[in-house]
Parts: sequence; structure tokens; C-alpha cells
Amino acid sequence: MSKNKTVKKNDPPSSLDRNRFNMKVVTSDTCRSCKTPCSRGLRYVEHMNEPGSVGIGVPCILTRGKGYK
Repeated sequence: MSKNKTVKKNDPPSSLDRNRFNMKVVTSDTCRSCKTPCSRGLRYVEHMNEPGSVGIGVPCILTRGKGYK
């Protein structure tokens, strides 16, 4: 009994994937010192000012770059 093995080829990234932006995740220290604060960053800083809050950062739209070069 023989098994037919199929090999999956890697599809090239679609046009949407090539134009997707990657943003750096920044901490509240970076948001506080930002010269052009955004609404997302300001909300994150307010959240981190509460006692006992834990955060992993927030994506910064000012540090975005193209995903696939």
C-alpha cells in the first residue's frame, strides 16, 4: 500500500501582506516623552498611572515601517 504525499508550496505574500505596516511596541515612558502624543498613547499612560496596573506596551504609529521590503 503506497501513500501519496503531497508537498505544499509556500504561497508568495499577497499584495495586502506586502503593504502591511509593522509598528514598534513602546512602553509608557516613551509615550510620556513623545513630542506628538496620540490618543492611544495617552490612554495607555492614564491606564499605567493607576496603582497595580500591568501593561506590555502599546503599538506606536509614529514608528511604523513597511513589513516586506
